[in-house]
Amino acid sequence: MSDSVHIQVLGGADIASMRAMLALFGQAFDETATYTALQPDDGYLAGLLSGRNFVAIAALSGSSVVGGLAAYVLPKFEQARSELYIYDLAVAEAHRRQGVATAMIEALKTWAREHGIYVIFVQADHGDDPAIALYTKLGVREEVLHFDIAPQEGA
Repeated sequence: MSDSVHIQVLGGADIASMRAMLALFGQAFDETATYTALQPDDGYLAGLLSGRNFVAIAALSGSSVVGGLAAYVLPKFEQARSELYIYDLAVAEAHRRQGVATAMIEALKTWAREHGIYVIFVQADHGDDPAIALYTKLGVREEVLHFDIAPQEGA
């Protein structure tokens, strides 16, 4: 990873970096409207970033967000422990293949250890070869099926 990029776990005061991370996700996933059109207000984001069940990690080059990772803590019911689900991870095109994603996951692993997390898990879509290669390098692959269930009829 380039020396000009540093990794930071975002906190409640890092609203601008979180909004920049949302814009990066929108661009990387070709879903700009999903990530930018209806963003929550600053109070909501500050609460999310300060809370116990969400973590955001940014890769910064100067003050520019060039990578982002968003994860949710899932308290378990069968034992007093939690798992961590990486929901989104993206790196700006100009910074890919430089170890930025790996560095963000390493920072997440440190955060997870400090917060008593049992395991970190992530999913990748078939055909997303760069993500599959990254996650294969860092973890154990499981073959699973994923289903989306709409909470309301006709959705």
